Amino acid sequence: MTPSVAANLASVNETGSEPLALGPVSGAPEDAGMDNVDVRRARHDDADAIADVYLASFTATYGFPLAHSDQQVRRWIAEILLPNEEVWVVTARDHAVVAMLALSQAMLDQLYVAPGWTGRGIGSRLIELAKSRRPGGLDLYTFQVNAGARRFYERHGFVEVARGDGSDNGEGQPDIRYAWRPSS
Repeated sequence: MTPSVAANLASVNETGSEPLALGPVSGAPEDAGMDNVDVRRARHDDADAIADVYLASFTATYGFPLAHSDQQVRRWIAEILLPNEEVWVVTARDHAVVAMLALSQAMLDQLYVAPGWTGRGIGSRLIELAKSRRPGGLDLYTFQVNAGARRFYERHGFVEVARGDGSDNGEGQPDIRYAWRPSS
């Protein structure tokens, strides 16, 4: 981990009351990178915005439908995900949620970046945050068809540990389990 990333991680706001400012913010998404967004713990009132990011990202990434309706996803985020997992959001200057991360005890459960916001270091920042929050290691699943996510996770030190045929996920899509363990 680079010193600048470590410094940013050390000052992440866990209360959700004040965002962690990572630099000046421009108004245009094409100018926004990690220096122009805030990272903070999600609050219950973020549920709809988190669902918007989740649904838009999923739709833009995959050629197959979600196993659940938009309404079911929104309810799951508000009633299950937010109360039971450690959820973080990345917000733009206008306070719009542009990315989300959800961690369970040992899993990086969800990581979604809104279309138009990818390729700006936001996902990398969230991975570093996840590693700092779970320093003993993390596992995650991604669909086999998501070559971009696979490259991304591998670039960040995750290694493939298992493959599934899709029978264990709602979408019925073959998946890959990845693991990250800290180096000794």
